[in-house]
Amino acid sequence: MTDRSTSTGPLAGLRALEMGQLIAGPFCGQLLGDLGADVIKLEDPTSGDPMRQWGRERPQGQSLWWSVVGRNKRSVTCNLRTREGQDIARRLAERADILIENFRPGTLERWGLGYDDLAAVNPRLIMVRVSGYGQTGPYSQRAGYGSIGEAMGGLRYVVGDPSTPPSRTGISIGDSLAATFGALGALAALQERQRTGRGQVVDSAIYEAVLALMESTVPEYQQTGYVRERTGPILPNVAPSNVYPTADGGWILIAANQDTVFRRLARAMGSPELGEDERFATHTARGERQAELDDLVAQWTATIDTAELEKILEGHAVPVGKIFRAPDMLADEHYRERDAIVEVPHAKLGTVAMQNTFPRFSQTPGSVRWPGPELGQHTVEVLRQELGLTLDEITRLQQEGAA
Repeated sequence: MTDRSTSTGPLAGLRALEMGQLIAGPFCGQLLGDLGADVIKLEDPTSGDPMRQWGRERPQGQSLWWSVVGRNKRSVTCNLRTREGQDIARRLAERADILIENFRPGTLERWGLGYDDLAAVNPRLIMVRVSGYGQTGPYSQRAGYGSIGEAMGGLRYVVGDPSTPPSRTGISIGDSLAATFGALGALAALQERQRTGRGQVVDSAIYEAVLALMESTVPEYQQTGYVRERTGPILPNVAPSNVYPTADGGWILIAANQDTVFRRLARAMGSPELGEDERFATHTARGERQAELDDLVAQWTATIDTAELEKILEGHAVPVGKIFRAPDMLADEHYRERDAIVEVPHAKLGTVAMQNTFPRFSQTPGSVRWPGPELGQHTVEVLRQELGLTLDEITRLQQEGAA
């Protein structure tokens, strides 16, 4: 039996009912669970969340991605396409604070599980609805994935090198942003519920979550006609701030674009005169000669190994950082000191290393209490404890494909 009393996070005592699958909805549930909420995840009895099958590396057939996005959740099998499965969901929603779903808009309404239906039995319920285009508008019924939201929100166009087509960031950032805004919206709605006693719908569209992070790209065009383009690793006219090669085949990021910091970099390079050279002495001058300056810095960094280069630049108080990969994260002393990565016991894999919960709280920290559970691992527990069903009733529901 799952011991929920061990939850100490700031959301301990709250219950979230997670419907939907893949990333956009489940990551929202992960965030709430990380902070202590009791997250009950409803999954199709036959296959469960497709995330159980995702990921290139699957030791012993186990999805490592699922171990992260499914963590801190209780898995309950429930066929939402059946009348009895819908009844299970309705009864669980009656006892929930937050419901998370990322079906295509209108799906829950067809199942009799729309917000109006559920609010009739639980007016305090907050429903987080994550979708590609939102619950309204001419595109709302389109199939919407994170990649499409990233394109429509403007992110894909500005990511990558100018010599290549628009690029992916390397992670499912659109889905995760929509999930994060969904979690933020849920917390804001909880505060509002404190005043009014009523819940509401939080409508988090992927393309809008991406758009929210697009800085001043819209007013730049609206006011001046300027469209930001792909610039690779640089920020145009801000130099030196780039990724530079090292002697041992690595890469290092140096951000020395402020006047005083550039002078420190020049001294670190053994060329203090560069700091006073009229070609590079000011922010504007360095921006105008960005390529030339980057080439000078790269010629220097390419003669020194990465670790030694870090020491030199840190000794001169120049902002510097390696381009981290997973091996670097696991070996880094700062990661280790702050427990940024934790090892979580896993029934089949021993322990699984994964990112800790963030942000940090001084009094009520979040925690990773268990990795993504087996499909239906908590079905009997939840249906007996929360709904009062007998073992015979649960067995019948399972045999009929409803649970």
